[in-house]
Amino acid sequence: MSISSGPADLDAWRGLPALQQPDWDDPDEVRAVAAELAAQPPLVFAGECDQLKAQLADVARGEAFVLQGGDCAETFDGSNADAVKNKLKTLLQMAVVLTYAASVPVVKIGRMAGQYAKPRSKPVEVRDGVELPAYRGDAVNGLGFDAESRRNDPHRLLKAYHCSAVTLNLCRAFTKGGYADLRQVHAWNQDFVAQSPAGRRYERVAGEIDRALTFMKACGVNPEEFHGVEFYSSHEALLLEYERALTRVDHLSGLPYDVSAHFLWLGERTRQLDGAHVEFLRHIRNPIGVKLGPTTTADDALALIDRLNPEGEPGRLTFITRMGAGKVRDALPALIEKVHQSGAPVAWICDPMHGNTFEAPSGHKTRRLDDVLDELAGFFEVHRALGTHPGGIHIEFTGDDVTECVGGGQGLVEGDLHQRYETACDPRLNRGQSLDLAFMVAELYRKSS
Repeated sequence: MSISSGPADLDAWRGLPALQQPDWDDPDEVRAVAAELAAQPPLVFAGECDQLKAQLADVARGEAFVLQGGDCAETFDGSNADAVKNKLKTLLQMAVVLTYAASVPVVKIGRMAGQYAKPRSKPVEVRDGVELPAYRGDAVNGLGFDAESRRNDPHRLLKAYHCSAVTLNLCRAFTKGGYADLRQVHAWNQDFVAQSPAGRRYERVAGEIDRALTFMKACGVNPEEFHGVEFYSSHEALLLEYERALTRVDHLSGLPYDVSAHFLWLGERTRQLDGAHVEFLRHIRNPIGVKLGPTTTADDALALIDRLNPEGEPGRLTFITRMGAGKVRDALPALIEKVHQSGAPVAWICDPMHGNTFEAPSGHKTRRLDDVLDELAGFFEVHRALGTHPGGIHIEFTGDDVTECVGGGQGLVEGDLHQRYETACDPRLNRGQSLDLAFMVAELYRKSS
């Protein structure tokens, strides 16, 4: 491997501009926390990261589809069994709809077990003449608007690690301990089917799957894959001290892996070619992603490929596009066309959430499900026109019946937002809206294949 990956390379980012980093009060305190993190056990293992990379190589070849989703910003309070199970249940239901209705293998990646930090457009927040540091996620400070809550506290990085461990442990137990068995497809829906149009639609699919499984069992077919799922964790690689402290050199390959998650991505605000984030990520061997907004040029995309995957390793690099419903059909074709012509093995995923946020008259940040679906439709249309593979979706959702986005089968309107607006940052799809979206995506995928 020509990419050098010694300890000095892993710290080369320290000499470059690092955007979106908290203003810590005490550098010695940060160093002490980083040293403690560096002594903790890994959250994930190199072999698991390589397994995901192989599956993402299938996506880049057009042989699989990614479902990546979860909270906008996880909270420490949310790392409990019920909250994790509800999110996982929603992800599993969406995956079942996509796998069955679109007849495509689905790679399941959660925005879970590490999504505790958020980039912000402004470093401070002002309310009623009071100025405090912006909330940067539970890994940095608290949501409460007071000086104590908003102090950037490096000890929160340790709590983020421990909450990630708890969440990942729960996910592994649920996905390997029988809960994710395909014969449970009805059980995942019992609390949901009666009052939800999406739930009733899902129940019909579950019935068809049930009959298919019964038939296969009668024929003597009962493969291992029906009894559990492979589930991978992901988060934005934002806080570089945290990510560096959780990077280990694998004893088998001698290569460095960031063991805080299987898959890390760079945001639109931190993907500068000469910046610290790109420099750090180019040295770790995890599969990685980069968010691309509507101002991204084809040259930008090619330069990122050259920097992050110069050897063209399949499954290594995923582009997550976030264009907005009104721009996707104009901004996306040139990017995909040039990258495709270059021969680079890139998986393309659509994030239809971040380009479609607006403020309701009530002051709540929200998204229209129709806009989200329109961006997805545009994403599929562009790929169909170019003969390329629409590789997946990246969404923000929760397993709870929140009222944060408008639209969907339950007919949520802007006047309903106040009822259960619980997000720590951006608005998320609730369970019914997530299933509505899964059915729509399955339909779009069938048309494009």
